[in-house]
Amino acid sequence: MSSSSAPDGPRIDDPAGPSGELLSERWVEVWTRPPLRPRTAWQRWGRHLLLFILTAGSVFLIGALRDVDIPGRGTFLALDVSAGARLAFGLLSILLAHEMGHYLTARRYGVDATLPFFIPFPVPMFSLVGTLGAFIRIRSPIPNRRALFDIGVAGPLAGFAVCLPVLWLGIREATLRVADPNAGGIGLGEPLLFQWVARAVHGPIPDGMTLWIGPLGLAAWFGLFVTALNLIPIGQLDGGHVTYALLRGQARRISQIGWWVCVALAYFGPNWLIWAAILRVLGRRHPSTLDDWSRVGRGRALVGLLALAVFVVCFVPNPVSWSWQGFFETTGLSRLLGR
Repeated sequence: MSSSSAPDGPRIDDPAGPSGELLSERWVEVWTRPPLRPRTAWQRWGRHLLLFILTAGSVFLIGALRDVDIPGRGTFLALDVSAGARLAFGLLSILLAHEMGHYLTARRYGVDATLPFFIPFPVPMFSLVGTLGAFIRIRSPIPNRRALFDIGVAGPLAGFAVCLPVLWLGIREATLRVADPNAGGIGLGEPLLFQWVARAVHGPIPDGMTLWIGPLGLAAWFGLFVTALNLIPIGQLDGGHVTYALLRGQARRISQIGWWVCVALAYFGPNWLIWAAILRVLGRRHPSTLDDWSRVGRGRALVGLLALAVFVVCFVPNPVSWSWQGFFETTGLSRLLGR
């Protein structure tokens, strides 16, 4: 996921378009930048490396922690080093490919962008994988819609490409077990691509059986989930970049509709309501590029359709089985409401 932050600059009216003709309701932004101070090694790459190492440790820890029952001595916490390493390798490969897709494409267009900021989150109660993902900061304006499209779409497509082999290995690692509601674990919604690969590897899942995934399967599932989230056509998400580049005039309306769809998806559980609140804070409008009038081209439109297909096969309306009843019980609201 990428976020952009550009320096403040005054706006001036521009009554003439790029070819000199008079156009109504058009304006351009004039960007003024103070002289850039030389950045230290810590600012250039040191903090990014530290966050990556902390995130790798956080993901490893969440993947490796196990409860071990020893007869007569109770339950103890243990570390499964192999499981933690597989989760960290699979997941960080996907996230790194995603963010470097943004970063390298931005550099190709001369856009000032940071290296990825990874976010460790080693809280077992609230974290499936030990991280909240990663992002880059874009610190200069985007030159045109072609550059915006390429920077926006490069991340999801690069991450998706790396996710495919991880998904294949993860499904091969998974096992079929008798479905038992008391067996523990967390129920995850299955994206279309996940279902297709599971059927190709294991065949039709018999009634009364369920697929138990291991660390690589969880890494692949989270990779698909992150890809789908970022391709939602809202604001400055990757999908918002792609939508603005291809459909500038309709981008704001599409973003508004997309946000309300997220609110409606809260029917399945509180997950989407939380995500809708985050998107509301981040904003639903997309800033303009320096040249919003240049054409994007038919080739990029076809790549946009490919990104839409990736979104469809990665999206799942109920990613984590967390019902409203479970939310009320977990937060203690059920007691307050007398349920």
